[in-house]
Amino acid sequence: MVKHYEIKIETKGTNDIIDLTQEVAKHVEASGISNGIGCIIVPGSTGAITTIEYEPGLLNDFIKALERWVPRNINYEHNRMWQDGNGFSHIRSALLGTSFSFPVKDGRPVLGTWQQIVFVECDNRPRKRRLLLTIYGE
Repeated sequence: MVKHYEIKIETKGTNDIIDLTQEVAKHVEASGISNGIGCIIVPGSTGAITTIEYEPGLLNDFIKALERWVPRNINYEHNRMWQDGNGFSHIRSALLGTSFSFPVKDGRPVLGTWQQIVFVECDNRPRKRRLLLTIYGE
């Protein structure tokens, strides 16, 4: 059996991190699939989906690491070509990834104790995002 869901979120722009764990778990439970696999994806090239322990200190550390890893304030060829200032956004998205897959067991996502599924806004402006969740199994 395959089930598809759409999750809509609104972001505040760069470095907004949104916990999706409860929303994903709600859809997995509603799917009626006991055992299988789930995958959530953001269609686009300026957002990311990953996992993290969703607590304020680590979220701040994560944002600081992103700023060191792919700084906003350097010259990007993309910005010269498109004049949109979001070259860093595309690189962060590509490095973090636009999807996350997880096992489903007993009708629940299998995650570590401190592991939450999060969306990371990499774009340089607020966005309305449409995330796609597919659950496959029996």
